[in-house]
Amino acid sequence: MDPNTQTIPVVDFAEWSSSSGPSRLQVAQKLVEASQKVGFAYIVNSSLSDTLLDEAFHLSQCFFELPSDEKLKAPHPPGWAVHRGYSWPGLEKVGLAEGPDIKESYDIGSEDNSAQPNQWILEESLPEFRSFMTRFYWEGFRVASEVLKALSLGLGLEEDHLLKKHSGHNNQLRLLHYPPIPVDELESGRSARCPAHTDWSSITLLFQDDCGGLEVEDLNRPGTFIPAPPIKNAIVMNIGDLLQRWTNDHLRSTIHRVTLPPLADRIEGEDRMTRRRFSIPYFLAPDPDCLIECIPSFMGVKEPARYEPITQAGYNQMRAEQMY
Repeated sequence: MDPNTQTIPVVDFAEWSSSSGPSRLQVAQKLVEASQKVGFAYIVNSSLSDTLLDEAFHLSQCFFELPSDEKLKAPHPPGWAVHRGYSWPGLEKVGLAEGPDIKESYDIGSEDNSAQPNQWILEESLPEFRSFMTRFYWEGFRVASEVLKALSLGLGLEEDHLLKKHSGHNNQLRLLHYPPIPVDELESGRSARCPAHTDWSSITLLFQDDCGGLEVEDLNRPGTFIPAPPIKNAIVMNIGDLLQRWTNDHLRSTIHRVTLPPLADRIEGEDRMTRRRFSIPYFLAPDPDCLIECIPSFMGVKEPARYEPITQAGYNQMRAEQMY
């Protein structure tokens, strides 16, 4: 491997959860360093239960294996304004490529967010799905809150500086399924799984199965992508656009994509079909009226603010109108 090629750092959160003082600060500083140099980090030994994560993937697979007419009883509403419910293959277009994204998804939020009402499937279609995913949504917020506190501390801010802007009611839990697709469709560029893009949140916590296919742009070599292979029960954390704006580009919202799985055993049959892939991203976002403007400690006479202030709702609208 080229010694200049970036790798995604692994940050062990065991000390963050069980210690105080210098040990917590070291974890926070490692996370910030990864967020500055790569924009991504693997978090291992988080406080999220492995059993809970296994159940989330199990129920996600059960959902996507339902007949189409059952899934379509909870459709993504038309347009960009409400981002909840089931999106069928071809509905969503994340990147700027000509073709649609070959994936299906199901988006869930806080039950108390009236502006983004959840679109639930019928209870008899998949019993316990609603109750479990509601619980998993708030468990995701709990873990994301710890990551946000670590980032604040590592940036030299008060530990709750960023968290105070996040009530937890404007986040998004997304279940994702990438169906099998002919390899030559991806190799030729005629189709895409999830084209190159950045996330529009503060941070994203991603849980992925063992298939692989996630790639991250090498910030040392723009346009070159490096694989982010799965690590069992690790969280893939990445910085979103809002945190890059808040920190005046000190933390990086890095372009990433989902493409061919890197290993041959992820390709099946004589007709070379990719294996299906499941992942669960959790997007942590501030409240809609929260103003995203440069934190004073990240700007000065020689380093003015690079972005105009904008609310989360305003930024969300700008990005969402490009997608739907």
